[in-house]
Amino acid sequence: MAQQRVRIGFLGAGWWATANHLPLLAARDDVELTAVCRLGAAELEQVRQRFGFRYAFEDADTLLREVELDAVCVVSPHTLHHRHARAALERGLHVMCEKPMTTRADDARDLVQLAEARGLHLLVPYGWHYKPFVQEARRRLNAGEIGEVQYVLSHMASPIRRMLEGHPMEEVPGGQAGELLFTPDPRTWADPVIAGGGYGHAQLSHSTGMLFWLTGLRPQEVYARMSAPAARVDLYDALSVRFESGAIGTVSGAGTVPPTRGFQVDLRIFGSEGMLLLDMERERLEVRRDDGRDFADFPAAGTGAYSCEGPPHNFIDLVLGRTTENHAPGWAALRSVELLDAAYRSAVSGKSEPV
Repeated sequence: MAQQRVRIGFLGAGWWATANHLPLLAARDDVELTAVCRLGAAELEQVRQRFGFRYAFEDADTLLREVELDAVCVVSPHTLHHRHARAALERGLHVMCEKPMTTRADDARDLVQLAEARGLHLLVPYGWHYKPFVQEARRRLNAGEIGEVQYVLSHMASPIRRMLEGHPMEEVPGGQAGELLFTPDPRTWADPVIAGGGYGHAQLSHSTGMLFWLTGLRPQEVYARMSAPAARVDLYDALSVRFESGAIGTVSGAGTVPPTRGFQVDLRIFGSEGMLLLDMERERLEVRRDDGRDFADFPAAGTGAYSCEGPPHNFIDLVLGRTTENHAPGWAALRSVELLDAAYRSAVSGKSEPV
């Protein structure tokens, strides 16, 4: 692009946008926070004043129609992601869309195809992808160090029971902004109409997005069991998956880690020549090969804790042409949505569902 400042709009400006994405982008001298949209006139004005937006609207279509932009961040409720991201792509804007990219597989395919057809960047902010030891895992898998992937195990668990049950979160991560402007709205997590689902969309979208980005697998068929004790959305997920390559795997999730503990993310990938273990909670990357040529990396304690500085910076650098490497691409998010869409259908039908 000719200019050296990205004119960016935000569609959605609640807890996460104002705690993480906006402070990071406001600190860059190559970003202009141009326009913001969210419901609630008082809250909208708070955001406008805090971050210095030139324009503020309660309607996304008005923002996209009336303001000259280069890129958009979609941070609205899950079930609005497709409509907002599509509207931005149709106007020729690059898009960073929060996870889950959409709640329906057809909608996710639509966004990926549209971005590719228009030559636009589509990034989904998966923070763990930017950890050096996670990127090293991908490099080793791409180099074929465990051979053909034959079986995968993906587990994630999180301390978010209260929000999935519809209660305010007692301990809220502060993100980049220090003092929080807003706290999470439990309705966007616990109301199935707004959230589109529970733990699957809220959290498994992270671990499965990483799984697909690391392995390049694509789901073909999913059988799922889900349970929701004391909640209207799923707290627990147990998925059995067949992939297009013939590989099989299991994906599990739990939203009930005690609030004093952190996230669990554990991927175990088994291949024709060895296995790879990747653990965020205990910070380890291990490659164990049949021929004994092993590799192990045990980063410092705390290295695996979730952070999301990388994706917004990567997005701006892509828009400015300073890099061509998208570490959280739409195609990986698409495969996560395909998996979760089939899983939610399977949990209702009681049978295996095709992607």
